[in-house]
Amino acid sequence: MSPVSARLLSGKEAAAAVEAEVASRVAALAARGKGVGLATVLVGEDPASQVYVRAKHRAAARVGMKSFDHALPAGSRATDLAALLDRLNVDLEVDGILLQMPLPRGLDPLPFLERIDPAKDADGLHPVNLGRLMLGRPGLRPATPAGILRLLDHYEVETRGAFVVVVGRSFLVGRPLAILLGLKGRDATVALAHTGTRDLPDLTRLADVLVAAVGRPGLIGPQHVRPGATVVDVGVNRTESGLVGDVDFAAVAEVAGAITPVPGGVGPMTIAGLLENTVTAAEQHSAG
Repeated sequence: MSPVSARLLSGKEAAAAVEAEVASRVAALAARGKGVGLATVLVGEDPASQVYVRAKHRAAARVGMKSFDHALPAGSRATDLAALLDRLNVDLEVDGILLQMPLPRGLDPLPFLERIDPAKDADGLHPVNLGRLMLGRPGLRPATPAGILRLLDHYEVETRGAFVVVVGRSFLVGRPLAILLGLKGRDATVALAHTGTRDLPDLTRLADVLVAAVGRPGLIGPQHVRPGATVVDVGVNRTESGLVGDVDFAAVAEVAGAITPVPGGVGPMTIAGLLENTVTAAEQHSAG
């Protein structure tokens, strides 16, 4: 039998649709005299982080947002970063604040994520916003999980009644995504797995939708995937051969019904989620 190629779920295509919606909302605010501003904060000179920040500023420009780029040297003290975040919290031109990860060694990210005003939390990772998610209340949602849901919606991948396995339990992706999928309206049955899960392939082969968000190149192979399943690869791993995901793409594409590429899959949707959070914050600021 000849290999079966899975349908490719392009994040670029889906993100363009989200950006069009965001641009319309930005224009509506502009018509009322309210600009929308996104501030990024980068500490250090990590090349990958610099690439990501530039991509976020280009995306902000595409939808009509102002963007403010703040860079601190790698040796910055915690007090320097805290003072910058405090200034951005009270800056009326800034509706969304993004602290680019990872921070240099010696700077614990959690206190700084908590220092960002929850109403300006472009990444949706402040404890207040994560708490609202747990309660099923409206709020700014974690950008990558929200982007994944928009990607599934764009390609009409049904979650109601589906069994979804999320491999990875970080507060950035795995845990909040599992909660979002289980909320009323999404109605998925979710298993949250990880690298310590016993007999992982036996579990993942049951999934209608399989999400890999661990940070291990090629962790998910064809033996993990039920034929015809949808596979979402969140991993971004830099190797000698370039960027690869957590999924063995070539092998899994012969088994899966649909699959996201790396790069070009979840990455653009994360940026789309950031933009959506920022315009939502601006609308709330305008209403207030």
